[in-house]
Amino acid sequence: MSEDAPRPLPDGGPPPSGPVLRRMAGRGRDEAHRTATPLELFFDLCFVVAVAVAGRELVHALAGGHPEHGVPGYLMVFFAVWWAWVNFTWFASAYDTDDVLYRVVTLVQIAGVLILSAGIPRAFDKGDFSVVWFGYLVMRLALVSQWLRAAFSTAGAERRTALKYAAGVSACQVGWLGLLFLPDRARPWVFLVMALLEMAVPALAEMTRETAWHPHHIAERYGLFTIIVLGETVSAATVAVQSALEESEALDELLPMAAGGLLLIFAAFWIYFAVPIHLHLASNRQAFLWGYGHYLVFGSAAAIGAGIEVAVEQAAGKAHISTAAASSAVTVPGALFMFSVWLIHSRHYKRTPAQQLVLPVSALAVLACTFAGDRAVLLAGLVAAATVAAGVWLSTRNPPLAEA
Repeated sequence: MSEDAPRPLPDGGPPPSGPVLRRMAGRGRDEAHRTATPLELFFDLCFVVAVAVAGRELVHALAGGHPEHGVPGYLMVFFAVWWAWVNFTWFASAYDTDDVLYRVVTLVQIAGVLILSAGIPRAFDKGDFSVVWFGYLVMRLALVSQWLRAAFSTAGAERRTALKYAAGVSACQVGWLGLLFLPDRARPWVFLVMALLEMAVPALAEMTRETAWHPHHIAERYGLFTIIVLGETVSAATVAVQSALEESEALDELLPMAAGGLLLIFAAFWIYFAVPIHLHLASNRQAFLWGYGHYLVFGSAAAIGAGIEVAVEQAAGKAHISTAAASSAVTVPGALFMFSVWLIHSRHYKRTPAQQLVLPVSALAVLACTFAGDRAVLLAGLVAAATVAAGVWLSTRNPPLAEA
């Protein structure tokens, strides 16, 4: 076996050592029955806090009529949340030992997520990213220690890849200091440059030797996080409707809106899980493009819930914005979700032009619902439901194409 090939482990599991400290070797892409662990599920659950806080701040900004402030702020803080999750997920797919030290370091990363979550309102309201940066520092110190541990446990090209990750992550963390010390007008550019550098680290680190991430495990992890984000969207929308009912008797407006929002969320779930995407993740190039594209998938899915909250507040008279503006808070992320899922996810398994056109055309139709007045959200939900029905009908006539 060559030095650069991922090394299979006995019985498809972690190296046979004691439960306190195991040698951190690559797990192997051909490992059987590789699934998410309880620790990974707990990690995802804690990220829901950050997603919820970011969504709440977006609601406040949009309902207050300040999209020029709320949308860029949401994009920035959601990137921080999403990228922290990505860093852990791909590392865990390749090097999860599930020993005591690994668990303790992961819990430290979770503590960093909670610190980051606590700093999101200050970042939104005052442009103060100090708490967010410190939360990221806690997560990054833990992550770098994991990469250094992987380097210590391996040799050759695998060791060099781990060291490149440790160096790249550390350098980027220093770069984010620009958000704290540069003028406000420079922050969008700092964010853009640093986001690109962050996403370049994996590509550069794995240029000569790929880590042993597991395709089925990665697909499952992204799917589970999609469910968690959609679950947070359902929760946010439910709370919004409940609050509106306590202070308003506008049932003729709220019930259709709730029905449309629920249809949109259900359709989002159905659309995402319609294809076996793990078969597509055959190389770093395919997997990285797919994984990076989920910034739009996750961000738009979470924003749907925030948009429903805004629409409910506008219907209840709490948000002093136009009906079209409130409707767009639902239809724009709904359309973006459909298009981004098609672009990075489902189009790889569509066999006919009709199948390929369903989601892009539906995304445009959902956008057009913005101008349907008080029934915009209901109509968007009906379009989403029709999209699912069309997809199911077409797939029965032309089964999805499975990639080798």
